[in-house]
Amino acid sequence: MVFDDQPQTNISRWDNFIVQSSNPFDATSWSDPVHFNFTGYDTSPFWDTDGAVYVTGSHAYQLRPGIDQAPIDLSTGATGTYVNIWNGTGGLAPEGPHIYHKDDWYYVMIAEGGTGLNHEETIARSRNINGPYEADPANPILTNANTSAYFQTVGHADLFQDAAGNWWGVALSTRSGPAYQFYPMGRETVLTPVTWDEAAFPVFTPVSGQESGWPFPSTNTSLPGEGPFINAPDNITFPPGSSLPLHFVHWRIPITENYVVSPAEKPSTLRLTSSKLNLTGYDGNYAGPQGQTFVGRRQVDTLFTYSVDLDFTPEAEEQEAGVSVFLTQSHNIYFGVVLLPNSDDATELIPYFRLGTTTSIPVAAPIVTPVPAAWRNQTLRLYINAANATHYTFAAGLVDSTETQVVGYGQSAAVSYGFTGTLLGVYATTNGADGEFNAYVGNWKYEGQGQIRS
Repeated sequence: MVFDDQPQTNISRWDNFIVQSSNPFDATSWSDPVHFNFTGYDTSPFWDTDGAVYVTGSHAYQLRPGIDQAPIDLSTGATGTYVNIWNGTGGLAPEGPHIYHKDDWYYVMIAEGGTGLNHEETIARSRNINGPYEADPANPILTNANTSAYFQTVGHADLFQDAAGNWWGVALSTRSGPAYQFYPMGRETVLTPVTWDEAAFPVFTPVSGQESGWPFPSTNTSLPGEGPFINAPDNITFPPGSSLPLHFVHWRIPITENYVVSPAEKPSTLRLTSSKLNLTGYDGNYAGPQGQTFVGRRQVDTLFTYSVDLDFTPEAEEQEAGVSVFLTQSHNIYFGVVLLPNSDDATELIPYFRLGTTTSIPVAAPIVTPVPAAWRNQTLRLYINAANATHYTFAAGLVDSTETQVVGYGQSAAVSYGFTGTLLGVYATTNGADGEFNAYVGNWKYEGQGQIRS
């Protein structure tokens, strides 16, 4: 865990811990965190053949770049003396280490070059767990740097064998192309075949949108676990007796009473109680103890449709509820119903649609347009549609009506930043005013409509 409000040189910036489970498919089986001392991040455990356990991590590179390792007691978090085992091949920020033992060799594989367009994976090996490690002459063993590939920023990889004995690599990558402008889903996990001959270094297949290699096993959805598969659509009606789906995500710690499924006054809806803070929060980073009323699900398709019913009648100026493409508090697109002074008669407050963007790149001013008179005090349906890789469309209409109004568009570049990828969700806020209100969301739908891979 990284406390990113702390200076890079403050050793309290990093907090590393271990959680354990005998059944990872059971959410209730996980242990409490066991903390251990390490000045850095990307820590990874390794179980040696003699029963010893080691933790390998990325020392904070702003203090001293390198990969450090120590024996660890996983039950207590006690560590032995850390040893610097490898510093990589000279690229920026050696990090994301993993140790493997194969054919009497220890291999350490790491990411270098930073997590942007120069991201790459390198590897070295030794006969001893603590080195010295000798680099693969073919390094980097995986990268799309300095190419025109659609999948860029490839790195932070790992290796595993399937049940048939075939080797695979998994890595992080952005679907951005070298322009590195439109990648709202952030760093995604990609899979690529690997050949790892005896006593040799592994050889990765370069990551691309269409590959050939080892056969996939047949699809099997009869697996243990909770929640939907990642590519499953949403058709959520919030029936009585249900709770928030497990794949729903809050930003920061939620105020749980602000989210009530199927309240008595409006069954089969999600009741949102507004927060004083809007999507920007305090400072573009924190929501504080009073929380921020927002809940969403991840965008997992390049092309999709997302829509909800919104039952909301604002009663005070700047009361607002709506939908958002949300990356962070400083990178989001919001589309809601808000009560504002009538542009034709400032003494009257009427509901408006407001579509705006909070981001670090130049964007158009917010669009503010009156809700049609016939739609006021009615349940509306709000839509977000991604019909291409560069823009989102925001529209609204009456529930059960084929008539919709496109209010405007948002750039996916505005929410292409950092690592985590966008959420699609709902919010309710007084925009800084005291007091609170309720808004009701129903018939939450998400459907993927295609993946762009090249």
